[in-house]
Order: sequence, then structure tokens, then C-alpha cells
Amino acid sequence: MTEPQKSPAHTFLDDTQGILFGVTMCAFGVIILTAAGLVTGQTAGMAVLIAYMTGWAFGPVFFVINLPFYLLALRRMGLRFTIKTFVTVGVLSLMSLVLPQVVAFDQLHPAAAAVLFGCVTGAGLLALFRHGASLGGVGIMALYLQDRTGFRAGWAQMIFDALLFMVAALVMDLRAVAWSLLGAVLLNLVIAVNHRRDRYIAT
Repeated sequence: MTEPQKSPAHTFLDDTQGILFGVTMCAFGVIILTAAGLVTGQTAGMAVLIAYMTGWAFGPVFFVINLPFYLLALRRMGLRFTIKTFVTVGVLSLMSLVLPQVVAFDQLHPAAAAVLFGCVTGAGLLALFRHGASLGGVGIMALYLQDRTGFRAGWAQMIFDALLFMVAALVMDLRAVAWSLLGAVLLNLVIAVNHRRDRYIAT
């Protein structure tokens, strides 16, 4: 069996459009999620849960939570990845403040919100991962673990999500947590199935 040939490296323009697409999809996913009163996993889920509990805006909370993880990203993933991730997190934080001013839902069933969130955000994260960026936090650790051990990033994030949802179940309506879990499972399945270096190896 022949080895797959490595694709040409992404250009700056490739990375820019890919990251902008990914950030936009993820920001839209957050709008869907919060409009339905749901929560998600990973670092974004931590920020959403804190925002629900404190009344603070998601964007600033998400930005601050990610700050400690940049040291790990710099040491383990390199300067380029760290800069891309910092920019990505910053843009998402801003978009999460702006989008609610122009996007609203008159009707949004939590089941539909969970499915749409999982699909839209999964596509966004795939774009970010494939262009050498992430949304920080758990994503950084999951990608590093996958690169070092081969343990899929999606599965690593799912383990963290399980712990986060245990906390959410203590402070949120259990039906909302159940629908949230559906969205998180779909999101992580999208990543686990599709984010494979043996199928996509451009850098």
C-alpha cells in the first residue's frame, strides 16, 4: 500500500479564509446554543456555564478562560499555532457579542438547536483544526494528545465534556442538559470521524 502524498502547505490566504469560516460557524453555533438555553462541552462550555450562572457575557468569559492555555500551546504546539489560536479566540469572543444583535430566533426547539449546534460547530472546528488553529483550552490539549499519542481529539474532548455535564446537571434543568448532551455528542463525533491526519495531511 502506497503512502499518501502530502498536500501543499496552506497559503496565508488559505488560512485566513479557512479560519474566518471556522470562527463564523462556531460563533453561529454558540448563538444557537444560548438561544435555546443549552450548554456545551470543552472550554466554550465552561464559558457558557459561567455566563449562565453569573449573567456575564459569554465573549469576555471565553477570552479570559483561554489565557492560561496559551503557554501550553506555545511550548507544545509552536508560535504559529498559538498566534492563530489567540486570534481565533479573540474574533469568536467579539462575534459572540455582535451576532446576537443581528440574529434572533422566534422559534427554536431544543432538539433542533442541539442538532444544528453539533453540525455547524463541528464543521467550524474542523476548518480551524485543518488550518492550524483551535478555540483554545481543551482543544489545545486534545490536539496535542492526538499528535503525540494518536488518541483522537474528539474522544479526549468527549471525556472532558462528560465531567462538565455532571456539573451542569447540578445547576441546570435536566431536560436542557439532556438536549445539550446530544449536541455535544454530535459535535465530537463530527471531529472524531473527520479529523484524521491519514485522510487530510495539508498543513
